[in-house]
Amino acid sequence: MKIGLYGGTFDPIHKGHILPVREALRALDLDRVLYLPTAEPPHKTGKVVASAQARFTMVELALLWEPGMMVSTAELDRPGPHFTVDTLTRFCEAQPDDAFVLLVGSDAFASFDTWRSWQKILELAEIAVLMRPGWGRDRLEDVLSDELREAVASGRVRYLDNRPVAASSSDLRVQVAKGSAPSPIPRLVLDYLRKYDLYR
Repeated sequence: MKIGLYGGTFDPIHKGHILPVREALRALDLDRVLYLPTAEPPHKTGKVVASAQARFTMVELALLWEPGMMVSTAELDRPGPHFTVDTLTRFCEAQPDDAFVLLVGSDAFASFDTWRSWQKILELAEIAVLMRPGWGRDRLEDVLSDELREAVASGRVRYLDNRPVAASSSDLRVQVAKGSAPSPIPRLVLDYLRKYDLYR
């Protein structure tokens, strides 16, 4: 199978995490996309509000009616911070007959060469870059390092022409805390947030 992997804190998950991936599923002819909520994101120490269990549940609810898009516990089953290269290595070892595509937001890809063992990531999987608001191809071309430019030229990195969705988890948490019901958050996720009084 051809499997997409999409990691994040999803605190909370919103349409900006869903609609571009839905487009990627079709554009890349993926059999499925696995969302990988991180237990302890190494780059967001102290910034995660909801528990790993709550964030996993929110992703599950958000993807309930999304064919081919599912949530995985791969990064929740081990203690400690997880790095993408380690997670990807485990997937490749466990499923050697499958091909993997790592889905990365364009804002994150701008600094991809600072990720741990990023060259190995390129050996293990193709990279599909999802466009984010304010981080289109032109801006990427202005900021990418020479090494990342070479990676794009090699064909191991592919830019997608998805429609960027303007939504920020941190902004949405503030809105929820004030009692509003921001539209980028799926309805079932909002119901969950209210039931357990998250972000209040």
